[in-house]
Amino acid sequence: MDKVVSSAAEAVADVGDGASIAVGGFGLSGIPWVTIAALLEQGASGLTIVSNNCGVDGAGLGVLLSAGRIDRVIASYIGENKEFARQFLNGEVQVELTPQGTLAERLRAGGAGIAAFFTPTGVGTLVAEGGLPWRHDAEGRVVVASPAKEVREFDLGGRRREFVLEEGIVTDFAFVRAAVADRHGNAVFHAAARNFNPAAAMAGKVTVLEAERVVEPGEIHPDDVQLPGVFVQRVVELTPEQAVDKRIEKRTVSVRPEKTGAP
Repeated sequence: MDKVVSSAAEAVADVGDGASIAVGGFGLSGIPWVTIAALLEQGASGLTIVSNNCGVDGAGLGVLLSAGRIDRVIASYIGENKEFARQFLNGEVQVELTPQGTLAERLRAGGAGIAAFFTPTGVGTLVAEGGLPWRHDAEGRVVVASPAKEVREFDLGGRRREFVLEEGIVTDFAFVRAAVADRHGNAVFHAAARNFNPAAAMAGKVTVLEAERVVEPGEIHPDDVQLPGVFVQRVVELTPEQAVDKRIEKRTVSVRPEKTGAP
C-alpha cells in the first residue's frame, strides 16, 4: 500500500520508447515538472502525449518536444509554443486536436472503463466530418487527416439532437502533480492545478504522482480527497526546493498610481 518511490528517476525508469503518456496540467499550472525532467534525462523517445497542450518553449512538455522525443500529441491547444507549431507544420510531429471538454471526458471515460460516449460537441464540423490535419510532410502538405466519426440522433430532454461518438483514452502511463498526497496515493490539488490532473491520472495504466507534500494515510479527510489512491501506482515526494520551483507562463504587471494627499 505504500506507493512512495525513492525518486522520480525510479518512477519513470520503465517508460519505454513509443509509450503513451497522459500528462496533467494546463499551460504551466499544475504540471508535473519533476517527472517530466526525469523522463527527459531517462531518454525514452517516440512518445505519444495526451495533454491539454504541450507546454511552452523551453518549459514543461516543451523540453521533451524540443529534444525530439515526442512523435504524436493529442491535445486541445497548441497555444504559444512556437516549436510545437513549427514541428507540426513541418511534419515532425502528429497532432490530434480535440475540443477541450471532449479531451477531459475522453480521459475520464477511459479511466472509468467506458469505451466511448456521444457528445454534441463538434457536430457539423470537421471534428465529426473528418479532414482535420493530423500530420504534414516537410512541404506542408497534409498527409494524415482525421477520419469521419459516427453521428447519431438521440432524444435528450424532449429535444432531438445529433451527437458524435468519441472514444475513451487509456495510456501506458500518466504523470500528474498534487499539492498533498498520502502514501496510498490519495491526493488533493491546489486551486487551478485541479485541471486535467485527476482525469489524466485516471487514464494511465501506471500513474506517477509527484506531490509537494506527502502525509501519512488518514491525514487527508476522506471528503477532501480529489483523486482516490486506486488510480495511483507511484508517489514521488518532492523536496522543498522542487515543490516551490514553479514558473509563471505570463507575467503581467501594472504600474501602481502614485499616492496623493494624506495617507
